[in-house]
Amino acid sequence: MQEISDNRNFMKAPSSFAGPMATSDQSKGIFRPEHNKPAKGKLIVLPEFENADIFKSVAYTELLDNRRSKRDYDDKAQMTQKQLAFMLWSAQGIQGYRGAGDVAVIKPVPCGGARHPFELYFVVQNVEGLEQGLYRYIPNENVGEKIVTIEFLKTFDNYKEQINIMTADQKWANNASIVMFFTCLPYRSEWRYVHMAHRVMLIDLGHIGQNVMLSATALGLGSCCLAAYSQQACDELLEIDGVDEYTVYAIPVGIIRQTN
Repeated sequence: MQEISDNRNFMKAPSSFAGPMATSDQSKGIFRPEHNKPAKGKLIVLPEFENADIFKSVAYTELLDNRRSKRDYDDKAQMTQKQLAFMLWSAQGIQGYRGAGDVAVIKPVPCGGARHPFELYFVVQNVEGLEQGLYRYIPNENVGEKIVTIEFLKTFDNYKEQINIMTADQKWANNASIVMFFTCLPYRSEWRYVHMAHRVMLIDLGHIGQNVMLSATALGLGSCCLAAYSQQACDELLEIDGVDEYTVYAIPVGIIRQTN
């Protein structure tokens, strides 16, 4: 099939990767795109997680031994705000900037050219003290700190039904305490890498997924990365245009259901 051949070739490193991107907007002297979308909703500061007694696994080898995809969540059990804060920070927290004009963003996850073209939205079903609904992480509010600020966006009716639609009818996902939705703003990477940005952005999503799963394991939580989701339903709920920003990844995280 031609589609298979095309996709295989997309996975390969193009020969034009060598050398600077002569036609990039960066090379033309155009100022970089903003690292984060501005907040529009109510801001909420979560409790500081550093030095908190929230970690169940700390040895790195133990994390790797215990990391597994978990799909069976207790939808009545609450995730704590400190657990949520650590999960968000480990995926997209900003530790600092480098270069003239803060061109590079330093985060716990690696990213090609330190461009970090992703935004982190999440839906809350059961987190202590938080209203059920849609939120977004605002990492530029706390650069270099172990503090997390989130933005409340909206509530929506029929939570479980909506999550079923967004996650391509994977009904187990609607039992998670939260579901993370990562969106891509491709110009943040295209600004430097032009047509070669997209393959690298997909690789960078894998870095994020591993951080999220190891962080969940460290907290004694379960998680499972999803490549199957409804593009239209996700983009519509997040109120993004599907062109200059679109959903690229979903990761439910929740309390693992205990069985006898």
